[in-house]
Amino acid sequence: MKRINCFAVFLSGFALLSSIPQAAAQEFFKGKSVTIVVGNSVGGAQDDWARFIAQYLGKHIPGNPTIVVQNMPGAGTIIAANHIYNIAKPDGLSLGLINPGIYIDQLLGAKEVRFDWPKFSWVGSPERIDQVLFIRADGPYKTFEDIRKAAEPPRCAALARTTPGYQLPKLVEEGLGLKINMVLGYGGGGEMNLAIEKGEVHCRAGTVSAYVGREPTRTWIKNG
Repeated sequence: MKRINCFAVFLSGFALLSSIPQAAAQEFFKGKSVTIVVGNSVGGAQDDWARFIAQYLGKHIPGNPTIVVQNMPGAGTIIAANHIYNIAKPDGLSLGLINPGIYIDQLLGAKEVRFDWPKFSWVGSPERIDQVLFIRADGPYKTFEDIRKAAEPPRCAALARTTPGYQLPKLVEEGLGLKINMVLGYGGGGEMNLAIEKGEVHCRAGTVSAYVGREPTRTWIKNG
């Protein structure tokens, strides 16, 4: 398993607002809404975190603004990052929840990137977690040796190349001398789980907390 920061939260205009006196901040936020832009689709662990945070965050901001969650999946959370950087106003009313690895896309000059990573103001990450790679138990791959000898390698789902869901299978592939075909472009964990159930893919990587703590993977574990 691989331990990482599962995602990062950044705030547009946070540096500016952090210097505003308490009374002025309370007046600014009162009656307003703060939007958390999630770079994943509804139903995944990141979406769950955003909605959990949204229940309590407003109580800890002067003026107690309403917290709204907006899903904007695509390109491994690059679409959400582009939105925060280019469209959301830098006024402290927009939070982004994205994959912290997409800075690599900027370094590699990916054409989809429309942000400058160092210019984001970072808030933090709610947890450090372990990643687990899992595969359908009713498929032809029961052991690593089965994968090594297979005429057709297993297909693993992931959001994008800069996500842990891509990096962990590739580490296993390289470290154990296996072949795994990656299928990219999914919007979130819920979509990838559905793809496994439909037989589109055989495996994917995800957080241990989501794997053992939510459906459908809890039922998969129970049923073997």
